[in-house]
Amino acid sequence: MIDWLRRAETDKPVTHEIELGDQTLPIALRRMKNAKRLTLRLAPDGSEVRISMPAWARTGEALNFARSRTEWLTEQLARIPRRCAPQPGGEILFRGEPLVVEWSQDAPRRPRKMGDQIQIGGPENALEKRLKSWLEREALALFEQDVSDYCERADLAKVPVGLSRAQKRWGSCSEKSQIRINWRLVQAPDFVRRSVAAHEVTHLVHFDHSPAFYALLDDLYEEDISRADRWLKEQGRTLYASFG
Repeated sequence: MIDWLRRAETDKPVTHEIELGDQTLPIALRRMKNAKRLTLRLAPDGSEVRISMPAWARTGEALNFARSRTEWLTEQLARIPRRCAPQPGGEILFRGEPLVVEWSQDAPRRPRKMGDQIQIGGPENALEKRLKSWLEREALALFEQDVSDYCERADLAKVPVGLSRAQKRWGSCSEKSQIRINWRLVQAPDFVRRSVAAHEVTHLVHFDHSPAFYALLDDLYEEDISRADRWLKEQGRTLYASFG
């Protein structure tokens, strides 16, 4: 009986944490067969520190690596906008522009965009859920049009488009010619969202990031791709501030 209890104790998952300023964050360790070195990053919403590590690496080595970068992690955490759920009188982002949330319990529950406002009714405690659902519907319609545009330019047949809720990728293209784009991009300016669509359509032709890939992307995308990439690098995290 005692031996069984001891085994049960050792089988419990170990929780690792790190102090960053006045916050304590969990450390998520992920062993990867193809990894050759330790890589460190914050979750986009700042909820945890993530370490990818080779299969042979020791846990202690990974934890020491994170703690040696405490100053850098603290700086990165400070750049992440604080979580601010949508509320009456507040704002949400839609296609790069703020919309004022006009809520009335007696108004229709389905959100409706009116100029620079988003009008919505129903229970206040479900406000965030309904606004998120509305944004996702708008996102899918926009993504489908974006992908259709670029497929036509590339002389390709249309492909299925879906939404992604990934934490670290803006888009993906599978070998089965299916494209998924992060729904949060509906909050970004159009030129940013469309750059991701163009990127994924280019992968339908070149499933890599070779010079041929970038040459075709430059032909398909109508604006400056470096400008869009820079926006995502500098402001992409702001798209995680309003919705869980």
